[in-house]
Amino acid sequence: MTYIQTKRNGWCYLSTIMDLHSRRIIGYSFSKKMATDLVLKTLESAVKNRTITGDLIIHTDLGSQYTSDDYNQRLTELHIRHSYSRKGCPYDNASMESFHASLKKECVYPVPVFENYETAAAVLFEYVHAFYNRKRIHSSLGYQTPLQVEIATLTSQMAA
Repeated sequence: MTYIQTKRNGWCYLSTIMDLHSRRIIGYSFSKKMATDLVLKTLESAVKNRTITGDLIIHTDLGSQYTSDDYNQRLTELHIRHSYSRKGCPYDNASMESFHASLKKECVYPVPVFENYETAAAVLFEYVHAFYNRKRIHSSLGYQTPLQVEIATLTSQMAA
């Protein structure tokens, strides 16, 4: 989860889930409140974009939203194993930390401060769906985009 400041609504919160194979953001939610409901919405968004298999793992930090009974109950219902970062060790979730850093450098910091929640939500939607997943290349992916990696993976699975 990361914080986004707005003039009218103060701090707002972005929760994201990334597929670590492709680096694609498969679920996200943006809210005026940093509550368990935010991460549950993000989880449901991701579940709509993926087939859940028996060996699926989700990795999060130890924030109260992720350690809540409601969140962990939903993971159990979905048969998703929960992995946690060690306390005070952001390197355990380096891919998400890197995404949040890129988002801030490329999308948030160039704007002095978003006017309001709605403006920020629209800009974040555009960044994630139109730019990050479809156009932003990654050296760790052989200078491909997350979408290119997913298409290549699906193509190779179909050929096998």
